[in-house]
Amino acid sequence: MAKRLLVGLGNPGDEYAETRHNVGFMAVDALAKRARIDVKRTRDEILFGWGKWRGREVGLAKPQTYMNRSGTALEVFLRRYKMDPSEILVIVDDIHLPLGTVRMRPKGGSGGHNGVQDIIDWLDTNEFARLRIGVGSEFQEGRQSDYVLSPFEAEEQELLEDVLKRAENAALTFVTDGVNKAMNWFNTK
Repeated sequence: MAKRLLVGLGNPGDEYAETRHNVGFMAVDALAKRARIDVKRTRDEILFGWGKWRGREVGLAKPQTYMNRSGTALEVFLRRYKMDPSEILVIVDDIHLPLGTVRMRPKGGSGGHNGVQDIIDWLDTNEFARLRIGVGSEFQEGRQSDYVLSPFEAEEQELLEDVLKRAENAALTFVTDGVNKAMNWFNTK
């Protein structure tokens, strides 16, 4: 039975912890709590931990290289653990989706996300699953960076908790049943 690695993208440091861009890290933290997996630092610039979910080996990872350089650490990590890109699920924020929306895809382009593009470039493939979590796009032209690096508003917290729970369930379905079943069950409009 193949291992699975769930990779949340974000930026390291307390100043970024609650920002929209770190929703991938938030999802991995929720998964770690639910699956009781300790996420620890390794020399490959990734916080990670291994555990089991319903009899399947699963890893949780949070690259510590800043969002736009996520591919460098992930490539080294996959080589070290002899994993194929087809065994990973990258969990990432998406400004093209409204807050509260999750979308899983089996492969594809970066959708304009620099962290995903860096992974594609370093792994030399786009053949890995990704789970996109909508963070909305309520920003003025030219203010995208400020928006994704800002925290969620107080009135968004309930919706954020809901979408993180759905992302958690989608990721665990990926582990147990694969990307197609997870897509069928959790892709929302």
